[in-house]
Amino acid sequence: MSGPLISITAPRLAQPSVYTEGPTELRKATLRDIGPLLELINAYAAQGIMLPRTEFEMAENIRDFTVIYAGSRLVACAALHIYSPSAAEIRSLAVDPGWKKHGLGRKLLEAVEIEAREFGLKTLFAFTYVDGFFRKLGYDVVDRGELPLKAWKDCLRCPKFQACDEIAMLKHLG
Repeated sequence: MSGPLISITAPRLAQPSVYTEGPTELRKATLRDIGPLLELINAYAAQGIMLPRTEFEMAENIRDFTVIYAGSRLVACAALHIYSPSAAEIRSLAVDPGWKKHGLGRKLLEAVEIEAREFGLKTLFAFTYVDGFFRKLGYDVVDRGELPLKAWKDCLRCPKFQACDEIAMLKHLG
């Protein structure tokens, strides 16, 4: 046997990179992306902005993720997590701090929305602290009670569960 099936060590946190002009690659994530995804997502989790993810969770949900690379560096990611034949959540939308304000978040969200339409989904929702970003892309603020109850399963392990300050956003796909 080659080693443990589940890593219990915390991933190291990546240092933000510096934006450089040049080509980027947008594609669906593979298992090889788990390490870089954990570094990016858990750097935000350490700031209380996102939920931390484990290697096990990432492996289980890797097919949900779309990534953007600049050379060999993961610089952005987002996940489309389907809850029903008509609704899905945008999760783990993260851009390396050194690459913010260069359109990568928009590019990812647009790619994930195309994927959602291909699946025939009718609505997308997100819990966020950056509602202005989502508003620009056609999302509206909604009451949490309008969202599928299943979406709250991650909330149960969140340290802010009793005093959540995230904003629920919803977009109807045309």
